[in-house]
Amino acid sequence: MPRRITIQPRLSLEELENRYRQAKDPVERSHYQIIWLLAQGRPSEEVASITGYSRSWIYELVWGYNRIGPDTLGDKRHEHPGAEPLLNEAQQALLRQVLQSPPADGGRWNGAKVADWMSEQLGRTVSRQRGWEYLKAMRYRWREKDGEPTEQAEPKKWKRSSAEDGEVRTSRPRRARLSNA
Repeated sequence: MPRRITIQPRLSLEELENRYRQAKDPVERSHYQIIWLLAQGRPSEEVASITGYSRSWIYELVWGYNRIGPDTLGDKRHEHPGAEPLLNEAQQALLRQVLQSPPADGGRWNGAKVADWMSEQLGRTVSRQRGWEYLKAMRYRWREKDGEPTEQAEPKKWKRSSAEDGEVRTSRPRRARLSNA
């Protein structure tokens, strides 16, 4: 028979229940529920079936709670906002302004050209993919009629068109093919 998990008496049963019921974050709520149920003396198999967490993860939570305390419970990913964007606000505004005119080598703006421009600004290499992401994030689109750039309000939608035989089909708008010449 497996050993029963013991919970260090850092918080009372009432305090654990209160924190479980008052938690706004769903991960934190689940963590407090697990510790509360185990502190009541329930077996880990029952707690795993109630909460949907695996027994190994329950052991991890108990390990942290017993050694460090309630500070280990909850979703700590919220405390890490991620990396800073490559371009700061001023550089993004400058890029938006640069995109209003054709690129120096002619043609249209694309991920590679934006990445090259960003590389000059930042003094380091920027991948084509990152250039494309910035181009898309700014909802940039080249207007084919008059050859002027414009910001796209929203991406093109799928449209329905009727075929000659009366059948309705769904198609994407056609894009101009780029020649390799």
